[in-house]
Amino acid sequence: MAARDIEYIELYASDKHDAADYLVSSLGFTKIAESVNFNKNSTLLRQGAVQLIVTAGPATAEFLDSHGDGIADIAFSCDDVGATCTAVVSAGGVVLGSTGDNPVVPGFGSVCHTLLPASATGSLQMPSGRDWTAVPGVPSRPAGWIGRVDHIATCFEAGDLANYSDFYRAAFGLDWYSSEFIEVADQAMDSIVLRSRSGGITFTMLEPDVSRSPGQLDSFLDRNNGAGVQHLAFRVDSIVSAVNEFRRQGVEFLDTPDVYYDMLRERCPDMREEVAELRSADVLADRDEWGYLLQLFTRSPYERNTLFYELIQRCGAHGFGSANIRALYEAVERDRLVAG
Repeated sequence: MAARDIEYIELYASDKHDAADYLVSSLGFTKIAESVNFNKNSTLLRQGAVQLIVTAGPATAEFLDSHGDGIADIAFSCDDVGATCTAVVSAGGVVLGSTGDNPVVPGFGSVCHTLLPASATGSLQMPSGRDWTAVPGVPSRPAGWIGRVDHIATCFEAGDLANYSDFYRAAFGLDWYSSEFIEVADQAMDSIVLRSRSGGITFTMLEPDVSRSPGQLDSFLDRNNGAGVQHLAFRVDSIVSAVNEFRRQGVEFLDTPDVYYDMLRERCPDMREEVAELRSADVLADRDEWGYLLQLFTRSPYERNTLFYELIQRCGAHGFGSANIRALYEAVERDRLVAG
């Protein structure tokens, strides 16, 4: 009954052309196909094993009015779609409808999940239920710096984290991976990480500690009008090269203070030779018992300043790095305060 992999992620956008252009011209995605009808106009993009759909039209109006541009659907491939639907209902959910032959079930906030049968060959599937016009001559899996979705970070209202974690474990067969209470100055948050058994789906779930001072999670929830996807993390093989290229293409990344790299030399003494290169690109680094990871986060390109993106390179590390979770929180908080 378990969900296995992320088949595609659908972004609802107030301006489909601008949203797709950012992903293509700045982050290196390739346009695969277009679907146009009265309710939904969609562009299908791919890079590596990542499949994104950018959609506008009347069917998106309610979502956009409530949340602004953001992730509306995260489609899962499943071992057994029928059994997963049964598990969703048993966990307290409902079947909302269907896209083509594929059922759609609730997730969190206004985010839903389309359930698809897993491909026997592991190839990417053209999302069903739409009349796609393919772009001729485009490879089915275009190359680029981005290889796959590493994880999806979600924000919940205070008090909802445990309930959603329980729902995703019962409904989609995701496993608990880790949890942590993170304190940054006078702010704090709780986090839980869930993963599918295949490793193809990872959620980092966050909620603010409202007994502390309000911060960037509270701001996200206010701007997003409730729970939603805070960021998508894309896996890359060479983050410094990718960051430099994306920056030349217009991507704005969050700044990292110089003192971070002074502390990094002390935290990761075996990476002293790499610190200068990481500093030049503003890339963050951390390690766990299996290895180290490198990360950097974009500014949100959307009007409500909600959804943003992450690049992550894993060099053996399985987790997320406690120091980098704090570094991300502090970087977003600095950016929030500067923006006013």
